[in-house]
Amino acid sequence: MILNNMRAIYCTTLFSFLFCSLFGQQETEKSEQDTLTTRILPELTVVGQGSKSDIHQLPQIVGTQIYATKKSSLVVMDNVHGNIASNTMRQVLAKVPGIFVWESDGSGMQINVASRGLSPNRSWEFNVRQNGFDIAADPYGYPEAYYNPQLQSVQRIEVVRGHGSLQYGPQLGGMINYILKNGSEFNKPIQVETNQTIGSNNLFNSFNAVGGKTKKINYYVFYDLRQGDGWRQNNRFNSNTFSGSLTYKVNSKINITAELTRWTSLSKQPGGLTDAQFAADARQSLRSRNWFELEWLTSGLNFDYAVSQNQKLNVKVFSIVADRNSLGFNPNSGILAPDTINSSTGTYANRVIDIDRYRNYGIEGRYMLHYKLGQQLSSLSAGVRFYQGSTNRFRGGTGSTGTDFTLQRQPNTAWTADINYRSGNFALFAENLFQVTPKLLFVPGVRYEYVAAEAAGYNALVNNSPVFIQNQTRERNFLLYGLGAEFAITRTTAFYANATQSYRPVQFGDLTAAPTTDVIDQNLTDARGLNVDVGYRGNYNEHVKFDISAFYLDYQNRIGTIQQQRSDGSFYNFRTNVGSSTTKGVEAFAEVSVSRFLSLPQRVGNFSLFASYAYNDARYNSFRVVTIVNNALVETNYRDKQVEYAPQNVLRAGVTYAYKNFWITGQGSYTDQVFADANNTIASSANGQNGKIPGYTVYDLTTGYNHKSGIRVRMGINNITNEFYFTRRSGGYPGPGLLPADGRTAFVSIGYTMN
Repeated sequence: MILNNMRAIYCTTLFSFLFCSLFGQQETEKSEQDTLTTRILPELTVVGQGSKSDIHQLPQIVGTQIYATKKSSLVVMDNVHGNIASNTMRQVLAKVPGIFVWESDGSGMQINVASRGLSPNRSWEFNVRQNGFDIAADPYGYPEAYYNPQLQSVQRIEVVRGHGSLQYGPQLGGMINYILKNGSEFNKPIQVETNQTIGSNNLFNSFNAVGGKTKKINYYVFYDLRQGDGWRQNNRFNSNTFSGSLTYKVNSKINITAELTRWTSLSKQPGGLTDAQFAADARQSLRSRNWFELEWLTSGLNFDYAVSQNQKLNVKVFSIVADRNSLGFNPNSGILAPDTINSSTGTYANRVIDIDRYRNYGIEGRYMLHYKLGQQLSSLSAGVRFYQGSTNRFRGGTGSTGTDFTLQRQPNTAWTADINYRSGNFALFAENLFQVTPKLLFVPGVRYEYVAAEAAGYNALVNNSPVFIQNQTRERNFLLYGLGAEFAITRTTAFYANATQSYRPVQFGDLTAAPTTDVIDQNLTDARGLNVDVGYRGNYNEHVKFDISAFYLDYQNRIGTIQQQRSDGSFYNFRTNVGSSTTKGVEAFAEVSVSRFLSLPQRVGNFSLFASYAYNDARYNSFRVVTIVNNALVETNYRDKQVEYAPQNVLRAGVTYAYKNFWITGQGSYTDQVFADANNTIASSANGQNGKIPGYTVYDLTTGYNHKSGIRVRMGINNITNEFYFTRRSGGYPGPGLLPADGRTAFVSIGYTMN
């Protein structure tokens, strides 16, 4: 009922939003002689085009969005010197300081990144988008980004830190937006693009696309096939992506874009290891029957309307229809339990089937108005959002005793859990860029959030009868505030600062705990955050780029589980808000073109150096823990403990030499040690799920040549020194146990783009 009422609220607001923008056209067009001009880029797709650099700062305004005062990065994929075919994010985001990458999936299909002491688990602390709309399973209840686009199809990647929460909603780490190619890059009605890659462990990737541009339309369609055996035993993957977009220019003011992406993947999962097993052979696997399947269908309709030279309207309608399916040996048994044939039955044990089905849709509208305030230009960006998601979760199905992938359950068996989760969101947001003087600007902003969640079903079986959870309903509304400022020191450098509130909603898992063992706090609240940035950035004669800043992240109302005791003496898990943490640190980036800086002649080529560094001091202010010791409750507090998976130091540095159409890049990446749990356990547990994760350094080398005919060749070696390392420990899928990263691998790509 709550979510149904939201539709009426949203429709009324959207129609009012559209009416105001159309009405404003008449008033603005009366004053065309007072046309406003500023450093504004009209279309997102032109940002960074024509440059040979892979890293940029986002301009102050792009389309209907304000990026002034925010800490932001723009990665131009055509200029990235790295392994794009395998989505190697430590190379792709090397110049975005502070990005921490989990590297437990060599296929590149699962991207796990975070920053500022937050968890990289499927990038769930970021608001992950494609072409401006959500692609995670459910950003309000289960924000794991299972699907990530093939980077060969990506034109640009936007990364906006905490101050973006006013524009993008639920996130504490920031926003990542993958902008796909759409044909606007081409200059002919039909142009072909292809890239074929082979590599270690039978890697094969085939990317093929056709696109074009005419006076009225631009389009881009691609198909991508990726398959390989993986670096470890029992590790195999296959993925297929088909995607297409078509933009129709109705007239000089209206553009309409339709897009559709279909992605399927099936991978064999090698499981985790104990520390002893990892030391003996990091490539071994003790699981030969584990499989993971994903099916993702995203669709979007984008409407751009240039109401006048000083007004713009953008409306996005989007949907996700997706399934997540896993099949394997019961992960609750731990990695020490062998998955072997039973001598008495002559078969393996039945595997466990888990299925999620995601059905989400939403609408997001944005309006931009440029106006004069005194003698200076100001800009207002306002928007409205409606979102509704549905997740059906089935757990504990009795699968086959075989080795191949099949989701067929055994006859006369039931799911041990069958839960339906629904989430909804209605939001209004606005930011205004006030240009106080030619050098000083302020950007205050506000966001109103209405968030609703409903959960029902059962999460346990007792004597083959379902035990239903308490029907959980959460409904809340609140305001978020932010303020940013920027002061131009020179024409190309500026100080910037911002402070912005953010939040992370109560998750699906927090509302659906097993009723036989858990009790959910009826006062459980969303986690809240405050991001603060102060920095200095810019460039010097285009030869030196830099961005150095200090940040502060306050993370309140962290959710956890503590042990409690009933009056009858029995114990239970109490799911509640248990503590808070703060992360303080520095993020710095610098890149220098040595040859240009020293005015060396072009015949010697160009040397460039870069370094990207982050320091994180992430600690718990308070983290309440209650455990059972000798049949009694004992309470401790993890105050001053380091936050798990928060490396204190992350450093990436590299050198590139380019001569005409040839280039070669060497890069080193150092990541400090981290703890896998909030108790900062140092010694590894017998099952490999807890303990310190040592620091590691990885070196990569990539080289390429682009011929004027459109032919390009790229090759590289990842992890040149064959460093054996791991970046995470897992209590369940895709473990359990520690998950090794890939050792040394190599690849060769040959591509062609029609000129």
